[in-house]
Amino acid sequence: MWFYVLICLCLALIGVVGMQMLYMTYFDRMDKERKKYIRVLEKRCSALTSRLESAEIKIHEQELLFDSLEFESDDEVWADVIDDR
Repeated sequence: MWFYVLICLCLALIGVVGMQMLYMTYFDRMDKERKKYIRVLEKRCSALTSRLESAEIKIHEQELLFDSLEFESDDEVWADVIDDR
């Protein structure tokens, strides 16, 4: 009788070990996929960072160009428009 109990106990433990192995392979696969996704996000981040830096440089250049130009004040422009009529 004890022999059958021990066989059932061994089979149950083998089942538990099998489930643990399945979980470990699942977690390992998920970890690899997560690492791939992180690499993709890092590449996107670096591409977006470079695009942002180039956009900031262009904005700075445009601001310098805008500041270098002299515009008439709004009052003078409206005065010219009224005088032209």
